Amino acid sequence: MTVPPARQSAFQNAPLIDLLDILLRQFKRPLAAVDVDLSAQDSEQIASEIAARSPLSPKALEVRDGLIRVVEQSEALLAGWGLTFEESLRKTMDAMPNWETTAEFLEVANEKTNAELRIAGGSALLLALGEPRFRQHLTFLVKNPSLDDVSAIMAQRILDFVDEKQA
Repeated sequence: MTVPPARQSAFQNAPLIDLLDILLRQFKRPLAAVDVDLSAQDSEQIASEIAARSPLSPKALEVRDGLIRVVEQSEALLAGWGLTFEESLRKTMDAMPNWETTAEFLEVANEKTNAELRIAGGSALLLALGEPRFRQHLTFLVKNPSLDDVSAIMAQRILDFVDEKQA
């Protein structure tokens, strides 16, 4: 997805705490699907904990565990089509199986895109929450920004934040 330069700049320059809060809020429904309730107040608190490099609260740990399940489910969905995250980002919809009608096309496109977004955003949040097992997805996005420039910007911001913490 290509974003206008002004919006790219907003993603690159916004305070990290704000980006984390927005990203967490986007996971309210996927987390609810794995039995993790996330309120707006929870999102703000967890974003604040991450940005301040504070110890994670029990709620943040619960969200982290839920995000792992969301990312794993999304990876499994793509694997059902014989795709990894990286392969899925490179595969165009006309090359995807299991659709013949416009309605089927839209359903597959929606499932594929949601899985990709959940993997990208979930991996970023998980790394920020101290869980590095999906870091390779962020590295891939940074190396291939033309595949999803917004996710690449977020990936770079999180990688820089985490690497700065470890330095």
